[in-house]
Amino acid sequence: MKVLHEVVKSPCLTEKSNLLQELQGTVVFKVHPQANKIEIKQAVEKLFDVKVASVKTATVRGKKKRIGVKSLGRTKDWKKAYISLSEGEINFLDEL
Repeated sequence: MKVLHEVVKSPCLTEKSNLLQELQGTVVFKVHPQANKIEIKQAVEKLFDVKVASVKTATVRGKKKRIGVKSLGRTKDWKKAYISLSEGEINFLDEL
């Protein structure tokens, strides 16, 4: 098993993630690309002392970026996790 801080890298702070947090109590994190749902759930529960109801993951493909005039490159692919918290656990993100 990976170290907890390697599994959960950082919160994903976007408009969509803020809406999900307010309306559904779902938190979005950037996670290690090879982490599975069980590892993600255990890491979030230990790091933030909350009860996780479910975990959904999505792999985000990197965007194409121009490097100089002629060549094209791509940013890295990354993985994000949508974490639904149990009832009464929603206010922990105010601490972040």
